[in-house]
Amino acid sequence: MSGRVDVRHVPKPWGHETVWAHTDRYVGKILHITAGQALSVQYHERKDETVYLLTGEMKYWVQLPGDTELRDQALTAGQAFRITPGTIHYMEAVTDCDVLEASTPELDDVVRLKDRYGREGTSAP
Repeated sequence: MSGRVDVRHVPKPWGHETVWAHTDRYVGKILHITAGQALSVQYHERKDETVYLLTGEMKYWVQLPGDTELRDQALTAGQAFRITPGTIHYMEAVTDCDVLEASTPELDDVVRLKDRYGREGTSAP
């Protein structure tokens, strides 16, 4: 149904996220990552996402097909990157960053391999 939607602000150990769209077909978020902080080393089994760096500078560590290790795909404002299911990745903020994320709706589809905040192996927020 068309109309106003609720916007959720979710505190995270690395900053916060604002979920501004959540339907059965897509999700839109803004991730605010504080300088020096990083998200989990993770992958998704079903979730497909594309990120766009709105402001700031970040290291975007990704293990691309054929690689045996994560490589920095450094993003600067105005650049985008797609992550398909099964791709190991994580974001690390060089400066405070605001990242737009558009994805499929599987928000709990997170397999954490490593996490500096002690959340390995979980899909909890």
